Amino acid sequence: MKAVFTGGVAALALALAGCGGDADTNGTASLNNAAPLEQIAAPNGGSWTDVVEATPEGGFRMGNPDAPVKLVEFGSMTCSHCAAFAEEGIPQLENTYVKSGQVSLEFRNYVRDGADMAASLLARCNGATPFFKLTDQMFAAQEEWLGRASTMDQATQQRLGSLPPQQQIGEYARALGLVDFVKMRGVPEGKANSCLADKAALDKLIEIQNVANTEYRISGTPAFLINGNVVPDAASWQQLEPALRAALD
Repeated sequence: MKAVFTGGVAALALALAGCGGDADTNGTASLNNAAPLEQIAAPNGGSWTDVVEATPEGGFRMGNPDAPVKLVEFGSMTCSHCAAFAEEGIPQLENTYVKSGQVSLEFRNYVRDGADMAASLLARCNGATPFFKLTDQMFAAQEEWLGRASTMDQATQQRLGSLPPQQQIGEYARALGLVDFVKMRGVPEGKANSCLADKAALDKLIEIQNVANTEYRISGTPAFLINGNVVPDAASWQQLEPALRAALD
């Protein structure tokens, strides 16, 4: 498989500019007065948000695996619109929909550059259980760690740009402070370094991106599937929630 990420701070800035499509958050009001959802009990009296597992497609799914509505998000760790959705949409999605057992949420990383690949590999490093929490934390701190790219000195930029693509991933992670970030959140430094050098994990992320492009024609992030079908013009929670409700009717 051909790697899709690019090196260099200029390339990263270009990729960031291309994230998302129409992410207007004022398009559709949230459905505050919608009827409560019928509840499907989680195992052992627990919460469906604690049920997380890897999927054959390479993502991580939270919630009832037999939920009647299966939501998939293609998200990029370096996309500001994805960070906005994590802040505005994920809490409502989890609390109202996933906890009901009526909707499951699968996140598939859509990588676009070296920093994105580094963050994705590290978010996935400890497996399914901590994946969503660590991903949300990375999105919440996105401006901080991505901001380090714009302050890199010329020598560091040149050094990173001269490295082979796979080696760039680990160097990006360290330069942006991502290894220290995950180390403080339960991923030991040695394990983080191993994950960053994991060729099979890298190939899986590239495969997810290739499938998104060829099978679903994803052109920006975040992008969503409901029961296997692309949700058109839904880059924000206000745009996505009506489609979820329609699928549940």
